Order: sequence, then C-alpha cells, then structure tokens
Amino acid sequence: MKDDSRSGRLDITLPASLHAERQGDVAILRLKRAHKRNALDDETIIGIETFFTSLPDGIGAVLLHGEGEHFSAGLDLSELEERDIKQGIAHSRLWHRAFDTIQFGKVPVVAVLHGAVVGGGLELAAAAHVRVAERSAYYALPEGSRGIYVGGGGSVRLPRLIGVARMMDMMLTGRTYSAEEGQAMGLTTYLVDSGKGFAKGLELAARIAGNAPLTNFAVMHALPRIAEMDPASGYAVEALMSSIAQADGEAKARLKDFLEKRAPKVTRGPT
Repeated sequence: MKDDSRSGRLDITLPASLHAERQGDVAILRLKRAHKRNALDDETIIGIETFFTSLPDGIGAVLLHGEGEHFSAGLDLSELEERDIKQGIAHSRLWHRAFDTIQFGKVPVVAVLHGAVVGGGLELAAAAHVRVAERSAYYALPEGSRGIYVGGGGSVRLPRLIGVARMMDMMLTGRTYSAEEGQAMGLTTYLVDSGKGFAKGLELAARIAGNAPLTNFAVMHALPRIAEMDPASGYAVEALMSSIAQADGEAKARLKDFLEKRAPKVTRGPT
C-alpha cells in the first residue's frame, strides 16, 4: 500500500472503535471506546490486526493510545459468551494473532498508558516495544477473581517484563500497581505527568522512525529471539544480524556522515 500524504487520516478501513492517522513518518492508532473505558471487543481486536498489517509505505513507527480517561480496561466482558474448549482456543488465538502483528510487525510501536491498563489492556500494552506511562496509570490482572484466565498473550509477555512471581500475585490476589510501581518494576520505561504522555510518545515515535529501517527490524525481530537462545546460538545470530545491518546502504551513509562529523554525537538528554 502506498500513501504519499504526510499527515491526516490513514486510508485503512477500521471499525468505529479505532481511529488511524499519520503525522509525518508516525502512524497514530487511537482506541475510541471511551464510554466503555476502551474495553476490547472482537471487532476492535480484528481492527487492530487490520491496522498493523495494512500500514502504508513511509511509516517508521506507530503511536498507540486510548481516548478518554483510560488506556484500556481490557476484555469487554459484556461480549463474553458460552464457548466450548475449541471455540475458546480460537478466540484466544485471535488475540494472539492480532498482538503478534504489534510485537513482530512492520515497525516499532510506542504505547502511551493512562488510567486503567487492566487485563487485556495490559496484554495489549505488553505487545508494544516502548511504553510511556502517565502518573494516572494503574495496572491489574483481575481475571483470577472473575473465574477466567489471561488469553491475549499475557502469560508469555508479562513474565518477561515483571517476572512470574509478580504476575502470579497480581492474578491470585487482584493486586493493583500504580504508575510509579509499574515504572520501578519494568512495565514502563518512561513516566510523565498526566496529560503529557501523548507528546512524549510522539516525540519518541518520531525519533524511532528516523532510525534505519533495518536496524529497527533487527531490534524488533532479532533481539527478543536472541535473548531466549543459548549464548553460543545468540552470539552467532547477533554476528549475522550485525553484518547484515552494517552492509546496508543506509547504514554506510550514516556511518560516513558520523565519521565526517555531519551527524550528531551522543549526549546526555532529558529522560
């Protein structure tokens, strides 16, 4: 898909619960069910998959956030229906497939979190690559008290961020973590005052979009897999990915700019 416009609505067919636009090289996806605390129904999940598989050329990063007072309160429980085991597995796999298009998609994703980041909303956030929290954000996994279990990839992604014991505690006791606690335990990497998350997220997404695409691809697709390999295999894949990235024409041009002092140096900046 080709899109030569630099700003405005993206030409992707989405449900009313989602809105997509672009600002320069950044695509912005908004959850638009504020009246439901951005609870996630199946139509929205399918729309998320459609968005991430239909990104136009020229997009270098995505900014994901929720309209209203909350990022997402998770699964829309009003849509729960009686399913047999086979149907339940298929439903969970729908979420897995959609969130995989975020984590292992075309470009890096920055999620801006505020208010409720609960259940499936936390699973959605965990699929992003960079998470920015406003101080209003809070995190919980209430599935245990509701007689259900996470089904959107939380069992896989969240223990890698916060550890198995902490996730067990959240599910067994219904414990809620604040934005500050989430930052301290690794759920997020940026913490900003309420109302400032979108601007910070957009700043980070624009910076990411300015990277060489092959480098971003390596960070998204190779790094998490290398981290799960035995050391010898990890070193081999790292060497291969490093050589591929360095051989790319854009990498050569950027390195030349740096050596000829046309590129900015690394300095300490704001967090």
